[in-house]
Amino acid sequence: MDTPTLEKKKTMEKRESLWGALGLAWELGYLIAVPIVIFGLIGRSIDRRFATSPWFLLAGIFVALVVTAFAVYRKTLGILKDEKPL
Repeated sequence: MDTPTLEKKKTMEKRESLWGALGLAWELGYLIAVPIVIFGLIGRSIDRRFATSPWFLLAGIFVALVVTAFAVYRKTLGILKDEKPL
């Protein structure tokens, strides 16, 4: 078997970094969307039950934003730990 040439190696690294970036974007999308949907639906159902619209919905969205911010912060710390120094 041939050892990959330098050009092939660079192409493979670019492809891997592209898939890594797409995977990160996909994961961050879910990190943001899922808590908003879940806490928003919980808040909406509580509002319907107690006729307090829109207060629990807004509280659910606020909690979702806090949870999302914490999750993104932790994800960022993990990425920075794995980052190779220049």
